Amino acid sequence: MSIPLLQKARIGAYIVRQQLAGRKRYPLVLMLEPLFRCNLACAGCGKIDYPDEILNQRLSVDECLHAVDECGAPVVSIAGGEPLLHKEIAEIAAGIVARRKFVYLCTNALLMVKRLVLFQPSPYFVWSVHLDGDREMHDRSVCEGGIYDRAVAAIRAAKERGFRVNINCTLFNDADAERVARFFDSVADIGVDGITVSPGYAYERAPDQAHFLTRTRTKELFRDIFRRGRGARAWSFSQSGLFLDFLAGNRDYRCTPWGNPTRNVFGWQRPCYLLGEGYAKSFRALMEETDWDAYGTGNYEKCADCMVHSGYEATAVQDAVRHPLKALAVGLRGVRTEGAMAPEIPLDRQRRAQYPFSQHVLHKLVEIREAKARAEASTAA
Repeated sequence: MSIPLLQKARIGAYIVRQQLAGRKRYPLVLMLEPLFRCNLACAGCGKIDYPDEILNQRLSVDECLHAVDECGAPVVSIAGGEPLLHKEIAEIAAGIVARRKFVYLCTNALLMVKRLVLFQPSPYFVWSVHLDGDREMHDRSVCEGGIYDRAVAAIRAAKERGFRVNINCTLFNDADAERVARFFDSVADIGVDGITVSPGYAYERAPDQAHFLTRTRTKELFRDIFRRGRGARAWSFSQSGLFLDFLAGNRDYRCTPWGNPTRNVFGWQRPCYLLGEGYAKSFRALMEETDWDAYGTGNYEKCADCMVHSGYEATAVQDAVRHPLKALAVGLRGVRTEGAMAPEIPLDRQRRAQYPFSQHVLHKLVEIREAKARAEASTAA
């Protein structure tokens, strides 16, 4: 695995402190979305389908840093939208690094070369570049030609300046295991330090609904991929080995959505980064007032096929800290790619999906327009 020792030690110590304090639920990674606006329109994305009035909203530097302090997670993933469109993104990242939190700045890399001068290399800062495969795979995924080449150029430029660079790779049901394995073989030559991989989640508003993976297909695909890489040991993943073992169908983990809480322009998102079923005004309210048992595979129809890292990585990391020998065994022997899979979670008692998206959007639009009207009235006065 490619996670630096400093990061492993600090996260491990954080988890131990939470457990000694008797906390059942606590965050590991804050998913911070300072804006939804993006300069790409990927068919599998459910984050950009908002009216312009909402896409034009930004979290301020103070709001972002308050969220970091309020949450207390040791890792912050700055996502979006495209974070580099935020004019104060460098100040936000620097403020988080100053707090000795590990920052993963997720980007499609279109603006990355121009923005590199605004950032400083640090053991607490990582560029996380979206790269969904080789040139043809990635450009098809983002629905625009030439993006792969620009991303690779940005990765190389960042490495030349001394930055740590990972890629985040999302796989859909048209992924070919042999081709993905060859892509993983090639990323070290590009200069990538680590890989974050995840099956795509079926965002209800994504334009392309045909290519999301079921849980069964996810397990089969990742077994086929990892089999070609010595049980995934051939590649440097910035993820827990137990999470990779889960992707291959060898663990019966349950989702821990509170492990990766999300703060965006709406507020603290319930229940997770992937589902916007409601919003809390504070992190404390999110943790204390959310009906967590109403979500997750087996509990809610929208979660039926989910095996995404933002829901299950925290589960795997906590398991690794509690059972280090189990994690060591997977690290030494690799991910098992043959034999029986762990039992699947039954879906017969899951509640039906609800669709509150439009209601939340309308509420936010009213809030924006009322704030604008007050500002205009104040100016006129």
